[in-house]
Amino acid sequence: MRAPRDILTREPPQVRMSILTGFEHIVRENEPLAPYTWFRLGGPVQYLAEPTSVDELGALVRRAHQEGLAVRVLGGGSNVLVRDEGVPGIVVLLGAAAFGHIERAGRKLKAGGGAKLGHVISTAVREGLAGLEMLVGIPGTLGGALHTNAGTLSSDIGQCTTSATVMTRTGD
Repeated sequence: MRAPRDILTREPPQVRMSILTGFEHIVRENEPLAPYTWFRLGGPVQYLAEPTSVDELGALVRRAHQEGLAVRVLGGGSNVLVRDEGVPGIVVLLGAAAFGHIERAGRKLKAGGGAKLGHVISTAVREGLAGLEMLVGIPGTLGGALHTNAGTLSSDIGQCTTSATVMTRTGD
């Protein structure tokens, strides 16, 4: 078995420093992704980021856009395969509390994309809100469920979603 190559060797140190400047507390270089996926497989990512707020995420995405780096969000890692050779760019984990909040808003729930889907469903049941039952047993996060329109043959999350706030590729 060959060792994964260092995917960072393509960038000179000064380029890496400009990308990381100001984000050293939330970004790690050449981080294995296997621990973050359900199958525990996959090579390293060039940069792994764990922002703590929406503003911090926006600033990171803007920097990545300026530097020409791809940005990918990894939710629960339940519907993804990561190649052994590694992944260029930035992979973002939305594990901070700012992305996992769940709250009742009238007759609806408002939740962050990093919220575990099971927790969203449990909160809906506890609050007496119906409509998410078809998602029971589907792993992952709310953001991942929305991105893939998770569901069953009879229904999907899109049928019970009234709105979503998103961040663009440029960080807006």
